[in-house]
Amino acid sequence: MNRILEIPPEQLTPEQTTVFNQLVAGRGRILGPYKVWIHSPTLASGMEHIGTFLNKRGSLSPREVEIGILVIARHWDADYVRQAHIREGKRVGLSQETVDALVAGTDPRLTDPHERCVYDFAAALVTGDKVADARFAEIEKVLGRNGIAEVLVLIGYYTSVALAMKVHEVPIPQQPS
Repeated sequence: MNRILEIPPEQLTPEQTTVFNQLVAGRGRILGPYKVWIHSPTLASGMEHIGTFLNKRGSLSPREVEIGILVIARHWDADYVRQAHIREGKRVGLSQETVDALVAGTDPRLTDPHERCVYDFAAALVTGDKVADARFAEIEKVLGRNGIAEVLVLIGYYTSVALAMKVHEVPIPQQPS
């Protein structure tokens, strides 16, 4: 059952209409999580700013963003997010072996120091492990404070996406033929 309550455009409030138009202008359509968040237009607008920042303007590379998202998808067993971001991870250059490891929850054996730090930090955050001071210092040296902040927000944003899709029982995106 898909629990999303889509609001017909003619029934949107003025605030929802503004956000709806921003989303369509920026993304071409209203993606699943925004169909949930549009019921709170201020929230939807804020989430759009965060999502766009993470995917287009942040210091994390597209590969690093996908690594973090796949860690979240695994943690929450979020099929919708997992399937969408398996494809996206491959598109941005993650190897099949790396994607398989991330999906399985095993060490992806990343050799790039930046990618390794993103993975280690994200994996520790979702399991609730305390990051030891020495490891935090290493992560800070590689990612910087801005990278640390971005990984934290990436985890929070995609946790919200994963949970929205699970709670609303959104069907898994179909694989292209």
